Amino acid sequence: MTLWLDTLLILVFLTNLRLLGSSRLGASVRVVALQGVVLGLLALASRGGDLTGHVLFLAAVSMALKGVVFPRLLFRALREARVRREVEPFVGYTSSLLVGAAMLGLSLWVGTRLPLPTAVASPVVVPVALFTILSGLFLIVSRKKALTQVLGYLVLENGIYIFGVALAQEAPLIVELGVLLDVFVAVFVMGITMFHINREFDDLDTEQMASLKD
Repeated sequence: MTLWLDTLLILVFLTNLRLLGSSRLGASVRVVALQGVVLGLLALASRGGDLTGHVLFLAAVSMALKGVVFPRLLFRALREARVRREVEPFVGYTSSLLVGAAMLGLSLWVGTRLPLPTAVASPVVVPVALFTILSGLFLIVSRKKALTQVLGYLVLENGIYIFGVALAQEAPLIVELGVLLDVFVAVFVMGITMFHINREFDDLDTEQMASLKD
């Protein structure tokens, strides 16, 4: 079971690197969808053989929202905006991968020194969670397209979700579902924001919003 868990965590790590180096928005949405499915499987793998109805329900809801519902909403926004690539980001893709390598090193360093309240199922779960959070934050601040920033928010939340799966083993179901509901509402709000940005400027470049100050 530990081998399965480590394999899933490596997949999360690889999806983060793929997002940092990708300019194609459609491919990035698919990668985030894949990451959502992997996180649902991660919730199962972290429990070992103790697969209660609570765990199965949480994993199913997580995979449905992160792997199906959110990507469909984002693909719809992508089609309506008629945009395919992230053009001229604040930080280039090669530089983003170098920053990603630095963030990975920092995550490994902090993850091995961070005091934890309980034992974790894998020694790499905390570093991967930290790296996912940092990757999401970096996507938010280094990209110009609103849709890519929404993807960054989802990746950031995925990192928090990994922390919860790894450390909050006894968290009530209502708390875990409440987190997913918050993300669901946030994606809807971001979708409305993207619609208005695209309608006003015929583009999803958030730099265009600076013109509102004039």
